[in-house]
Amino acid sequence: MPKLKAGHISPTPQENAAINAGIAADDDARELDDAWFAKAKPASEAFAPETYAALVAMKRPRGRPKADETKVFTAIRLDADLLDAFKATGKGWQTRVNAALRQFITEHPLGQ
Repeated sequence: MPKLKAGHISPTPQENAAINAGIAADDDARELDDAWFAKAKPASEAFAPETYAALVAMKRPRGRPKADETKVFTAIRLDADLLDAFKATGKGWQTRVNAALRQFITEHPLGQ
């Protein structure tokens, strides 16, 4: 059984029965069985080549697009209050830390 996420609320047995009854009453929502899967074809065989090519062209890669300049993972020890202050600014706090360090380097060139 898959692990449930925090805050997940499972339906009661009565709600589950009502959901399953609704599914059973809907001819378009039948459960797929072994016979259905035995007849199933890959999309490349089920669609015309030009349709399949168009579908493949529409597919986006998963995840965030690669940046022109990628970041380098590092571990750094910071004072707790400093870290808390950045985290308190919300999502994107690491980007703001990066910007603050970049600004410091611009204003205080290293080695001078």
